[in-house]
Amino acid sequence: MKKIIIFLTMSFIGSPLLQAQEVVLITKANVLSKVSDSNLSIKISNEEFNQARADFRQTNAVFLPSITASHTGIATTNPLMAFGSKLNQEILTQNDFSPALLNDPSQIENFATRLEIKQPLINVDGFYQRKAAKSKMEAMILKKERTTQYLEFEVEKAYMQLQLAYKGVEVLEKALEAAMTNKKTADDNFKQGYLQRADVLNVEVRVAEVKNQLQTAKSNVENASNYLSFLMNDNTYTIYKPTDSLLVSGVTTINKRVSENRSDIKAMGLASEAYQANYKADKMAFLPRLNAFGSYELYDDQIFQADANGYLFGAQLSWDIFQGSKRIAKSQKSRAEFEKSRLEYSQYVSQSNLELNKANRMLTDAQNTLDLTALALKQSKESLRIFTNRFKEGLEKTSDLLMAETKYAQKQLEYYQTIFEYNYAQAYLKFLTKE
Repeated sequence: MKKIIIFLTMSFIGSPLLQAQEVVLITKANVLSKVSDSNLSIKISNEEFNQARADFRQTNAVFLPSITASHTGIATTNPLMAFGSKLNQEILTQNDFSPALLNDPSQIENFATRLEIKQPLINVDGFYQRKAAKSKMEAMILKKERTTQYLEFEVEKAYMQLQLAYKGVEVLEKALEAAMTNKKTADDNFKQGYLQRADVLNVEVRVAEVKNQLQTAKSNVENASNYLSFLMNDNTYTIYKPTDSLLVSGVTTINKRVSENRSDIKAMGLASEAYQANYKADKMAFLPRLNAFGSYELYDDQIFQADANGYLFGAQLSWDIFQGSKRIAKSQKSRAEFEKSRLEYSQYVSQSNLELNKANRMLTDAQNTLDLTALALKQSKESLRIFTNRFKEGLEKTSDLLMAETKYAQKQLEYYQTIFEYNYAQAYLKFLTKE
């Protein structure tokens, strides 16, 4: 009963009547299709994957060369620069070795075109950084997959909430119809002197209560429709109506354990592998690096000319022996991040199994409650029929009839609420055990 009250009170005060707005029929398949195409969470997941893929592609620099080209122009009277520029331009003469010209040269212009290539040969920490970036990219693929699965589950839940909201409207419209019929009967009996004014007022209060509950139920329809619009990234906020009614879904065989092949769990495992690779990369930063390099240069005293040229190539073995305590602390930090990711993975798997156990109990409880509410609904319906017939004959008090009406409406709402909970429990179990 409390759950029904909570659900019915989720409304906006003063919400317009459904009849005054356009109502669009929709199926669950339509919603799933639009969510797949337009949902913002899926689009965000796509961009997160693109970001991770770009990070991985950056690590191609571990294998591929870097190539730069430049054209530089200078004018100088610096003795060393002037002599070197003439030498590069291949215009040096015997007179240029005169001490007077060497010490006090005239201004000389030099234009240099330089093409430079650097090729990594051995970069161990870079290899591990590439491995970490690849694990992160694969984790983003799985995260996107799990996001899609979650939204499918969320669509199923939202669609059932819309079905439940319309059931609430249906029940309360029938309750209002019955209350209005009883009000007419009460008015007739009052005119004939069979009822007191207080009895008529009780019936009028009942009519007002049902009208208020019906308005709240219609607001629930709008709330559920708006949430579906949000999932579909539709800003028109149309009022939707499901093409099918809320029914008990058939019992399906569901795996009773959480699989480590579930996409979100595999994603966390890959994230932990990425932290491990980063830790190894920081440890390997202590090793030397071997890189090849080469350049081709063109010189002239005129812009974009090339009367002289030369080349240079070689290899460099470099080793950063000590950088204070920076690399040691960085390695310690990456190790702590790796250990933290392992613990978070274990915690997540344990929490997922806890959720699965709760969901199994929720399904069992909902199934038992469903049988009970179905029986209670049948009993209250028969009770209301008897009270209504006896009231028309003047054999029952108004208060007893009103209580029977209220109880029947409550039992209907409880029954449909239980159907929702039963179907939701099955959908949640499928989501938890989906690989």
